[in-house]
Amino acid sequence: MKSIRAGVIGTGFIGPAHIEALRRIPGVEIRAIASSEPERAREIADGFNIHRVYDRWEALVADGEIEVVHNCTPNNLHFAINRAAIMAGKHVISEKPLTLTSRESAELLRLARKHRIVHAIDFNYRFYPLVQHARHMVQSGELGSVYVAHGHYLQDWLYLETDYNWRLEPKTSGKSRAVADIGSHWCDLMQFITGLDIQAVCADLATVHPTRQKPSARVATFTGKLHKTSQQQSTIHVGTEDIGIVMLRFENGARGVVTVSQVSAGRKNREWFEIDGSKLSLAWDQEEPNNLWVGHRERPNEIVIKDPSLLAEPVRAYAHYPGGHPEGYTVGLKNLFINVYRFIREKKDPAIVKTDFPTFADGHRENLIIEAVLKSNRSHRWVTV
Repeated sequence: MKSIRAGVIGTGFIGPAHIEALRRIPGVEIRAIASSEPERAREIADGFNIHRVYDRWEALVADGEIEVVHNCTPNNLHFAINRAAIMAGKHVISEKPLTLTSRESAELLRLARKHRIVHAIDFNYRFYPLVQHARHMVQSGELGSVYVAHGHYLQDWLYLETDYNWRLEPKTSGKSRAVADIGSHWCDLMQFITGLDIQAVCADLATVHPTRQKPSARVATFTGKLHKTSQQQSTIHVGTEDIGIVMLRFENGARGVVTVSQVSAGRKNREWFEIDGSKLSLAWDQEEPNNLWVGHRERPNEIVIKDPSLLAEPVRAYAHYPGGHPEGYTVGLKNLFINVYRFIREKKDPAIVKTDFPTFADGHRENLIIEAVLKSNRSHRWVTV
């Protein structure tokens, strides 16, 4: 098997996660990484035996041996890097949000289709085995018609006024934070599982900490809780939401509601949903990802455990170990990348062949939803996506 050569841009929280997942996929070689923090990049490169380290993303994109670019940079860099990679003829796997605006994401989607490159976005929660099984149950008619989808995504890593990260800065992160950062994952899951687009939203957003204490040194994602510092701090004003409550209308008339929060003490990454249908209900919690609850009206409820022998035949490949062997966050990344690299290896054209992974079209759709949420919050009314 000829290796497909990849390059990873960005060495924050998600960059090494991409690298670790890629190392578990046969036929993929990580040829280079790029970062604005050369010392951090060299440390990661040495740990994973990656021989090329660039201190500019432009150099990695220009590397003629790299076929696939993984864009793991802060949000404000996504458009420029993704566009440059497309113009260089390279396939792209981008972190979300795809861009800061729907105008930019529409342009990327147009260019990707024009240049016929494979394009994907990291909505990796789709690829938990039991999420795939839930989707199959809906598609096969077991759930019946969707009545309501409800749930939440809760975190506590920005709970205190002294908690800080670049996501608090709109110029880097965008105009929405909690909804765009974690609510986008929840909305993508609901559209993926139900097969129904979100058509309208009604949102109420709130900022708990209108000011925060920014340390003089960079704080890596999720590590602020671990390392309290006495370094000099400055007070900044926060213009993005800590909390969002969004009501939803789906294309078949189904209703929904999601609560997102980055200030919920004790909740680390609790992405939970329940989908209630005309035949049964389904519920899943990312913090307990190896169980799927199935609710019934007239007989006992069920718990489906993550075991290939218990899953629908089309989704068994997403579970790599027998039941009782938990699989978590990293399996989602691995399964996503397996599908993307198989698509590339088979030389398929996403303009012709339906993909089994989220593409820039899904990233663009999420941008439209986020912009509708922001407009709804400003106008205090329902807004069509």
